[in-house]
Amino acid sequence: MSRTDRAGRVIAAPPATVYGALLDRESLEAWLPPDGMRGRVERWDPRPGGGFRMVLTYLDSTDSPGKTSESTDVVDVGFADLVPPERVVQRAVFEADDPSYAGTMTMTWHLAAAGDGTEVTVTATDVPPGIDQADHEAGIASSLANLASYVETAS
Repeated sequence: MSRTDRAGRVIAAPPATVYGALLDRESLEAWLPPDGMRGRVERWDPRPGGGFRMVLTYLDSTDSPGKTSESTDVVDVGFADLVPPERVVQRAVFEADDPSYAGTMTMTWHLAAAGDGTEVTVTATDVPPGIDQADHEAGIASSLANLASYVETAS
């Protein structure tokens, strides 16, 4: 049975600004890694049918072993749909030997104007069973908090 994880938050920046941060390589490296991780984009092609490869490294892997290696998660992300400034749909595949991380997870970032800001809702479908739901939702929320901090200080 497929699983869906969700998180959302209102960000004090217009949808176009938030959307831009979803499709900028340096921005993604700065805000996408959740607390306790850092990220590096190895490949970048920001168009429908394009995508990116990100290496996420745990700052302390003692309690959070990586999916790809002891201290890393490597994920190949394809851009399935880009609708400025409303939606970004990504298809993510983790590089892992453990079959519990296999499959393609779809991440839909929906942006809606909310007063002077943007309500950002992230929905992850077909989440691999090896990813703990509470940890995943906390990670998405952490990334959203980083995104808010990133775009709100830039505005």
